[in-house]
Amino acid sequence: MGKKLSTANLEAGYPTVEAALKHLSFEIRHARSVGCPVLKVIHGYGSTGTGGKIRTAVRRRLWEMQVKKQVKAVIAGEDFSIFDENTRLAFQLCGELRRDSDLERRNQGITLIVL
Repeated sequence: MGKKLSTANLEAGYPTVEAALKHLSFEIRHARSVGCPVLKVIHGYGSTGTGGKIRTAVRRRLWEMQVKKQVKAVIAGEDFSIFDENTRLAFQLCGELRRDSDLERRNQGITLIVL
C-alpha cells in the first residue's frame, strides 16, 4: 500500500496529439518498470472549454487499453472520488492517492490509470 504515485504531464510544451500519445506510452512503460501501481496523467481540458484534442485522444486510448486488459482501470478526473469503485481499488494499491489534491475536485484535465 505504500507504493508511490507517478505523474505524467502530457500537456507541457503544447505537443501535438501524436506526440502526447507517444509520451503517454513511454510514461506507462516507465511506471510499470519501476513498479508504480497508479499513473496520474495531466492532459488538460483544452483551451476551447469543450474538451481538447489531447484529452479526448488520451482517454480514448486508455479506454481501449482497459477493454484489452492492458490496464486494470481508468479513472476520469471527474470520477476521482471516494464513492467510485475504481478509485477505491487505486487506494488499495497506492495509499498516497488518498492525499492527492485532485481527489473530489472533478478535475476534467486529469485521468488516473491503475496499472
